[in-house]
Amino acid sequence: MLKLNLVKPIYKNKLKMAKEITQKTNPVFEQLKQIDANGNEFWTARTLAKTLDYTDFRNFISVIEKAKEACLNSGQLPENHLVEFNEMVTIGSGAKRLLPSYKLSRYACYLIVQNADPSKEVVALGQTYFTVQTRLQEISQMDAYNRLTGENEKRLFLRNELAQHNIQLASAAKGAGVITPLDYAIFQNHGYMGLYGGLDAKAIHKHKNLQKSEQILDHMGSTELAANLFRATQTEEKLKRENIKGKQKANETHFEVGKKVRSTIQDLGGIMPESLPAATNIKKIEKQQQAKLLKAKKKINKETGFNR
Repeated sequence: MLKLNLVKPIYKNKLKMAKEITQKTNPVFEQLKQIDANGNEFWTARTLAKTLDYTDFRNFISVIEKAKEACLNSGQLPENHLVEFNEMVTIGSGAKRLLPSYKLSRYACYLIVQNADPSKEVVALGQTYFTVQTRLQEISQMDAYNRLTGENEKRLFLRNELAQHNIQLASAAKGAGVITPLDYAIFQNHGYMGLYGGLDAKAIHKHKNLQKSEQILDHMGSTELAANLFRATQTEEKLKRENIKGKQKANETHFEVGKKVRSTIQDLGGIMPESLPAATNIKKIEKQQQAKLLKAKKKINKETGFNR
């Protein structure tokens, strides 16, 4: 069966180059990064807007809204990546004032620079920085994945990875000319058809005997998710690397990559993805995990007396 370590060589071969690029782009965006009390990194919207050469924050709001939409379309909750808060800003007179803003995760910044004005040189710099930083995080997460032992843990990890990579794949596809929701649905189907031996999303759904309301990705086991993650990452890179333009060529590229992943599975003697059984709905597993965490938290609070 296809294992996630198939993507390891690809990540490792890019690590040196990624670090070199990061060193060149760090001075601008790395200095803007802040760390909250819990050790989480974030960037503030008004500071980022100014750095990206948006002199009027009202013009930057439309970019933020596009980022929110892209975040939602990828299966991520925007409020997990763009958190409203009041930012202290120096106004024209030199005085300071609290104004509405956002705390932005790295992914939020990535989406913002992808939707910002491409004619601005600093925007291109931001695209490089946040893309490279995302890659470096992925490399470090490989060890995190390898430490997981249970199937449910691996499924949750890979489902989250795939959701995040679909953001980047959608952006790369848009750059190639895949613009409308219908265009993107057709583009995605070509990837599925390559990987699943000609089956598109609708056919996979039927083949797996899923209910009408059930989503394909929510019922994939870790092996199937790994195959689709491989498909998504390699398609994104090929679209960018070869500067592919046009919907037809983008669709052909996605099909070609999917087909090569399928060939890899076959070469390894693995089970074809359409033959893998549908797994329990991952949303059910997420709820179970949340319930366990809540129970553990209550237990700790009770033992330490913090529940009083």
